[in-house]
Amino acid sequence: MHVYADNAATTKMSQVAINAMLPYFDKVYGNPSSLHSIGQEAKEALDAARETVAKCLGCEPREIYFTSGGSEADNQAIISAARVGARKGKKHIISTAFEHHAVLHTLNKLEKEGYEVTYLDVKEGHNVTARQVRDAIREDTCLVTTMYANNEIGSILPIAEIGAVCKEAGVPFHTDAVQAAGHLHINVKEQNIDMLSLSGHKFHGPKGVGALYCRRGFPLTNVIEGGAQERGKRAGTENIAGICGMAAALEDACQHMDENMPKVAAMRDKLIEGLSKIPHCALNGDPVNRLPGNVSFCFEGIEGESLLLLLDFKGVSGSSGSACTSGSLDPSHVLLAIGRVHDVAHGSLRLSLSEYNTMEEVDHMLKVVPEVVEHLRKMSPVWRDLQTGKREYIL
Repeated sequence: MHVYADNAATTKMSQVAINAMLPYFDKVYGNPSSLHSIGQEAKEALDAARETVAKCLGCEPREIYFTSGGSEADNQAIISAARVGARKGKKHIISTAFEHHAVLHTLNKLEKEGYEVTYLDVKEGHNVTARQVRDAIREDTCLVTTMYANNEIGSILPIAEIGAVCKEAGVPFHTDAVQAAGHLHINVKEQNIDMLSLSGHKFHGPKGVGALYCRRGFPLTNVIEGGAQERGKRAGTENIAGICGMAAALEDACQHMDENMPKVAAMRDKLIEGLSKIPHCALNGDPVNRLPGNVSFCFEGIEGESLLLLLDFKGVSGSSGSACTSGSLDPSHVLLAIGRVHDVAHGSLRLSLSEYNTMEEVDHMLKVVPEVVEHLRKMSPVWRDLQTGKREYIL
C-alpha cells in the first residue's frame, strides 16, 4: 500500500478538472483577446470560469482576477494595499509570524522600502485572535494580511472576526486562503474580506493557475506589465485550460464540501489520536480550529528528513512542513513561531489528507509511523542522552 498524505503541498487532479480542461487544448484553443470566433469561444469559457469562481467565493465576477497561483495573488494584493497606503501617508502593515513565505518575503521587501510591519505572536493556542489585530491597528495602518488557515500546522484563523475589526477600523483586509479554498466555507462579503488569494492545485485543480479576489473599487497595482488582460491588471495571455480546470475543481469541491469535510476530519482525528500515543511528541496547531485534513506533530529525538525518507520507503508520502521550503535545512519558521525549540522543530511531520484517502490508509500510517519513530530513536545519540538523563526532555 502507498499512501499519499501530502495534500497540503499539492493534490491529485480530479477527473472533473481534467475533463473541463481537455477541450481547450485542441478544440477551443483561441486567444480570448482575438475577435474571431475561435477567440471569442475562448473568451466565453473565460467569462464562465470567472462567474463560477465568483459564485464559490460570494462575490461579483468582475472582482476575480486570474493569476499564475497563490504566490502571485499574494504579491499583488499586498503591494497594491501598500501603494494605496503610501499615497495616504500610511505605511504600517499587520500580519502574523507564521505566514507563508509568499507573504513574508513580500513584507520583507516592503520593509526595505520604509514600511513598518507588525507580526502578531502565535504562541498562544498556535493561532491569533481578532483582539490582537484590534490592538495592533494604528492610524497609519494601511493593511491587515493574515492567512485563512496555516499550511503547516492547520490552524484556522478567526477570519470573520478579523474582517469585522478591519471594517470597523477602515483598514483593508487581505487573506491568503490557499489552504482554505475548496475545503472551508468562504463568503468574502459576509466575512468582510477585501482581497483573497487562492491556488488551483490545492483543491484538485491544475498547477500554475490561481485567482485574486479584489473588492470592487479597491485599486490594484500591476505586478506584471504588458497587455490589457484581466481588465488591465494582469498582463499575459490567459491560461484558458488551466483556468477552466481550476474553476471546475473549485465548484466541485464546494458542492461536495459538506460531505467531504466530516469524512476527512474523521480520518484526521483518528490519526491524531493514534499518533498522540507515541511518547514525547506534541501536536502542532490549534487543536479545535483546524483544517479537516491537517495532522502535524513534532517527535523529540529524531530528524524529520530521516523520518520522511523511511516513511516513503514504507509507502507513506508525507512532509516536514511547507513544500515551498523543503530544500532548507533550517527548522520551519512556523514551528519556531509557535514556540517549538530548534531541536524539537527538526523532528516534525505533517500528514495532510483529502477525500481520496481512506480509513485503511490511516490504519497503515498508524502502524508505520510509530515503527519508524522507534527505529530512528534507537539510532539517535540525542535520544540516548535523553534516556540516560544527560539531557532533559522538552516534550
